[in-house]
Amino acid sequence: MSMNSTDTAKFTSGNNMSAPPALSKLDGFLLRWRAKGFLFFGMRTQAADVFREILARSPEDVHALNSLGYDALTTGHPAQALPYFEKALALAPEKSNSHFNFAYTCEILGRLEEAEQEFRAAIAIEEKMDRAWYGLGLVLIRQKRFDEALVALKRNTVLQPMSPFAWYQMARVHMLLEQPEEARRLIRHLKGFEPKVAAQLERETGLQVSI
Repeated sequence: MSMNSTDTAKFTSGNNMSAPPALSKLDGFLLRWRAKGFLFFGMRTQAADVFREILARSPEDVHALNSLGYDALTTGHPAQALPYFEKALALAPEKSNSHFNFAYTCEILGRLEEAEQEFRAAIAIEEKMDRAWYGLGLVLIRQKRFDEALVALKRNTVLQPMSPFAWYQMARVHMLLEQPEEARRLIRHLKGFEPKVAAQLERETGLQVSI
């Protein structure tokens, strides 16, 4: 489902009969700084209103599209976020972040095939994008493609060795694969730098691991 510029204008400007004036570079600069100020003070609603004004006057403003997508996500409305990220992806397909944002939202919405495709597209552009490897791993787990998930999660641990999240997910996958010794090894590793996460895994798996 792609939105053209006319759809975007309707999406952002409601039922206004007259089109707002086009956005000049100076107006765009000032409006973005205004939105940034609102965000700095935690005024998310006001910032979103500014980004909607930008988008009404410049329907292909990728920054405004992404900002409104983030706002929808963080307020618990992924279905509302998706059209913004989809439009941003159509406008900037060369950006790894465009693919990641769309993939992440698709994952939340359970659109797993699209999420996998776009996580892989993000990785193809930016091979060291650790969060895309992690997202891909989660999607593959949900698809019960556990061996492939381990490959993606291991890549994340190479890029982010001190982040506990992929280690945690890998231990869970090994338990699903009935490989408790591999899970123990990962729990032991986590005890070295994230003992709380290791303890959580011990509770969840029933495994008791000594260092």
